[in-house]
Amino acid sequence: MSDEYVILVDENDNPIGSEEKVRCHLPNGKLHRAFTALLFDKNGRLVLTRRAKEKMLWPEDWDGTVASHPREGETYTASAERRMPEEVGISCKMDYLMKFEYHVPYKNIGSENEICGTLIGIVDESTKFKMIEGEIDEIKWISASELLSEIKNNPKIYCPWMLIALIFLDRSENKMLEKYKDVLSSWINSDLQTELKKAIHNHLPDDKWRLIR
Repeated sequence: MSDEYVILVDENDNPIGSEEKVRCHLPNGKLHRAFTALLFDKNGRLVLTRRAKEKMLWPEDWDGTVASHPREGETYTASAERRMPEEVGISCKMDYLMKFEYHVPYKNIGSENEICGTLIGIVDESTKFKMIEGEIDEIKWISASELLSEIKNNPKIYCPWMLIALIFLDRSENKMLEKYKDVLSSWINSDLQTELKKAIHNHLPDDKWRLIR
């Protein structure tokens, strides 16, 4: 399967075929498998990337560190580790946290209709990232308190899947919550959860996103 094909899945994330990536991102796109990968430093700051202006969907909006699609036969973790050097120029060991389903249109251009695995990795704050032309236009570090302030003022510039991944951090696998408790503690609080939910509502209603166990 080439990069231009994605894995079609049912509502329980069972593979049911494959389809061209572009076809899956049309306004009534087919449900397919994706991932969002979040890189933090040991102090809990998150690496955000700004999607390239050439992107068909959500151009120039802020995203988590890397978002892409697994290939056939690839785990969520393996797919995130493969894409990390291709999108931000570094390698990083990743761990799986949880997954969610969401369906959101982008203007009248296309949509995302995905079951999205969420991955976490830790990098040093001095890490030198490389922006890949056509993928990412800007990279920055952000703390939970800084993001809280930003989404209060301008929630629409953040990609919906990133917001959903963050709101479900507290629903991650228990062993991962324990392993990463120092990093995630500032991100799991009621004030941020409240603002994340408001921000998500700017993109899609309650019945269009859900946690999957």
